[in-house]
Amino acid sequence: MALQPMRVDWVASPPPGAYPHRRLAAPPRPYGGPPSYPVPPRWGFPLLAWRWPTSVATDAKPADSVDQVQRLARTASHVLALAGVMALWAAGSEVWRYVLLLLSRHGALAAGTVDVSDAMVRASSTVAAVAAAAGLVLTLLWLRRARGAAASAAGYGPSRSDREVLAGVLVPGVNLVVPGSIAAELEHAALRLPVDARPRPSRLVRWWWGLWSCTLLFTAGTIAWSFRSSVQALADGVLLHAVADLLAAAVAILTAVLVRRITSLLLPVPTSALRRMRVVGVKDAPEPALRSVRASGSPR
Repeated sequence: MALQPMRVDWVASPPPGAYPHRRLAAPPRPYGGPPSYPVPPRWGFPLLAWRWPTSVATDAKPADSVDQVQRLARTASHVLALAGVMALWAAGSEVWRYVLLLLSRHGALAAGTVDVSDAMVRASSTVAAVAAAAGLVLTLLWLRRARGAAASAAGYGPSRSDREVLAGVLVPGVNLVVPGSIAAELEHAALRLPVDARPRPSRLVRWWWGLWSCTLLFTAGTIAWSFRSSVQALADGVLLHAVADLLAAAVAILTAVLVRRITSLLLPVPTSALRRMRVVGVKDAPEPALRSVRASGSPR
């Protein structure tokens, strides 16, 4: 009788310690209060106020921002106002000199009075000239920034370059016409009007343009009159200088107003819309309906 081979099944089992024992889930810990830090945390937003977005550094020339225009407008308007006040002081000094000339017809004047008058005329004229020069420089810087900001807002560039604008303001004869057209074009671009429309200067621009031209012409005539050497010509020259100073004061103050006006047009939101509104009182309003059932937890 033949023997049959035995069937053997091999079963592999992991050795002890091959797998870690499963731990039971730890019970939830009780609430221990809000988190605390040993030192102030360094994460979070920086302590900075809101500001206009700055330009990213690129190879292209950065555009002029409204913030730059506002800062220059504020500085230029203050210096122009100072120049206007100094021009009024110079006009008053010239008027006092003319009064002393009228009084000198009836007798000699005290040396101290004449010296004080001469000192006031020289000091006021010098300070007014320095303030006017500073105001002119700051206004030209503001004009350059304002033209760039207006071009960015309107979508088209100015018709004149910076050199042409500088020549149009400083060259005698040309500066009677060009500054007014520059102001009209700047106002046109600040209002975001189309490029194909003809600029129509506002009443403020027209008044400033006419006063600027009259002041330049009158100042040129006063300088030409000062070359006359007769006694009556010298006396009339004092009055002409006083009127020229008054016109210069008016131009300085009106220029400050024009700078502020065009700068306000360049703002994305009108300043009048930024006023804080509050309810002062309510009239003829119906009485509010009271709830019949109070909410739970509310004070009785």
